[in-house]
Amino acid sequence: MANQTLVEDYVRLSMVNREYGRLRPRWQFILDSFIGGDDYRRAGYLTKYQLESDGDYQARLRATPLDNQCASIISTYISFLFRNDIEREFGTWEGRADLESFLQDSDYEGRSFNAFMKEVSIWSSVFGHTWVLMSKPNIGAQSLGQEIDAGVRPYVSIITPMVVNDWTWRRNLNGSYELVYIRYIEEVVDKITVLKEITPTEIRTWKLDDQKQEAQIHSIEVNELGRVPAILVYNRKSVVRGQGVSDITDIADVQRMIYNLTSEAEQSIRLDGHPTLVVPPTAQIGSGAGGMIVLQDGSDPALNPYYLEHGSSNIDAIRNTIKDLIDTIDRMANTGGVRATATRSQSGIALETEFQLLNARLSEKADCLELAEEQLWTLFGYYQGTEFTGSIKYPDNFSIRDVQREYTELNTAKSAASSPEVLSVIDYRLRELLDDPQLPAEPITHVTAQGFTAEGPQKTGPQSAGQRPRRYFSSTTTGLE
Repeated sequence: MANQTLVEDYVRLSMVNREYGRLRPRWQFILDSFIGGDDYRRAGYLTKYQLESDGDYQARLRATPLDNQCASIISTYISFLFRNDIEREFGTWEGRADLESFLQDSDYEGRSFNAFMKEVSIWSSVFGHTWVLMSKPNIGAQSLGQEIDAGVRPYVSIITPMVVNDWTWRRNLNGSYELVYIRYIEEVVDKITVLKEITPTEIRTWKLDDQKQEAQIHSIEVNELGRVPAILVYNRKSVVRGQGVSDITDIADVQRMIYNLTSEAEQSIRLDGHPTLVVPPTAQIGSGAGGMIVLQDGSDPALNPYYLEHGSSNIDAIRNTIKDLIDTIDRMANTGGVRATATRSQSGIALETEFQLLNARLSEKADCLELAEEQLWTLFGYYQGTEFTGSIKYPDNFSIRDVQREYTELNTAKSAASSPEVLSVIDYRLRELLDDPQLPAEPITHVTAQGFTAEGPQKTGPQSAGQRPRRYFSSTTTGLE
């Protein structure tokens, strides 16, 4: 009977949420696409040619680099999201030792809370959402003061959707939803899987023996908090509860196409540089650096050896296709204005639209992070027996502008204007542009105009008290740091 129970528990704990079962293969692909490197190579995303030998495929695999567009896009988003400081007001908590300790080392692994939230944003961007679990060691203290004196306070952990295989939401009478159950894989050692189940009343740790197909209770703790101390951090919300929208789910497919085309280009270059020698079966000749094809018996004996050359036009076609696909990625991610190369040409209206779309996307992501952080501080208050009375404010405008283009257009308009009113408006816009705190501190290298040299804007008078120092832009940037 005991063994039967162990098996029944194993079967129950091996069952996963239907959405988890459906999405996990896709999450694995997205994760591999973001990480890149050997994980990506080993996963088999490079298509094997028909009749290609294993040795030739492995050689081509080693020779094909991954242009990781997924990592680049997410890095771009994160750089904007956390460029400016997050405004945190803690009200009655200001100066508390447990708060200061948490802000400096939020996960007991040395990461500040700001660094922790940045990583939360990365994983929510990858998967569409991620989970954050808050815990607190139980040392049997009699009071909060004793815990603080002992250095005990809450800490946080990130658990990605890849390991959270079951969850349950309950709708309360007031219409709100509450997480009432979560199960996740804590670790896997050899063939033993450690699972954690959390409900508002209990925290159970299981050990699953995959070889014996048995499950045993490792520990049972009372959940004194009375609620599941986990929050779901969305990247962008979808229509399905508990499921967010990844920033790279579609981009990963395009990246795989670029990866395979890069391999095609490399193969074409190699074949073009080392054409294949075709010889009759009786010929006594080596192939040199390239390959060699020996014709079958019965071929024309008068046939002379010749080179089977690869057309170079195919390489140009592949390269152009890759460029088009990278442009497609930038359209999908709304990053054409900030990742564009010098060879790309976009109208001012197109760029402005691109910046607005990117700003809207970043603002939505910031709103999700702001809500998640408020929920985390509420949980912190539950653990510490005090209410969070502060406020959290993430930026909602990221000042994404093509400063160089704006400057050129304004000066062109100024040279053509004659109305004092119009000139006044243009001068105001120019001053606003040059005082923009988002401008990188680099000299101008290509523009010479009134008040400017190759080293940057030249001041014609003393700087007024309290005025910000001017910052400059270069010819090689789009006005973004």
